[in-house]
Amino acid sequence: MPHENRQAADPLALAPARVHEAEGQGRSSFALFQALRHPGPIFWVLPQREPHRPLPDGLPPGVAERLHLIETRTETDLLWAIEEALRSPASGFVIGEPGKALNLTAGRRLQLAAEAGRTTGLLLIREGHGCNAAETRWHCEPVAGPADSTRHRWRLKKNKSGTFGMWAVHWDGASAVCDLVSEAGE
Repeated sequence: MPHENRQAADPLALAPARVHEAEGQGRSSFALFQALRHPGPIFWVLPQREPHRPLPDGLPPGVAERLHLIETRTETDLLWAIEEALRSPASGFVIGEPGKALNLTAGRRLQLAAEAGRTTGLLLIREGHGCNAAETRWHCEPVAGPADSTRHRWRLKKNKSGTFGMWAVHWDGASAVCDLVSEAGE
């Protein structure tokens, strides 16, 4: 299915064999949602001293069993580990948390690794740390609601292959599907 048609049918689908970015306070939820949508092993690469990390008991069903957490000491090691995980055809999905903005050369290396391994990657970045090499960039924020609410606002703010958009999302945090709600709540 051509990329444009796939995106029209599922606006939250990430283009395969490419590296994407997510920023904002809800970026980890977006990463877990995407991890549920990709079969196979999940590699999550983060700095060794990162205080916020995925914990098995808090993950959606089926993710903990597939998750391989890789902690690195330096930013250079982190980028190397992300690149190697992307290059491996055994990887199902790669999540990376760089501490610094990537330059175009580093971003392009990751794109080439994703293409070589036919693996999709998602970088969880700080706001303003995006790289021009990324296929898409998402801004992800939780939205206030009832006590049991799992509402999010996911905005596609960069897209090399299509249009931009914003979606109000109600995701249960456990399945690979969600409800897309119009801003009017209809």
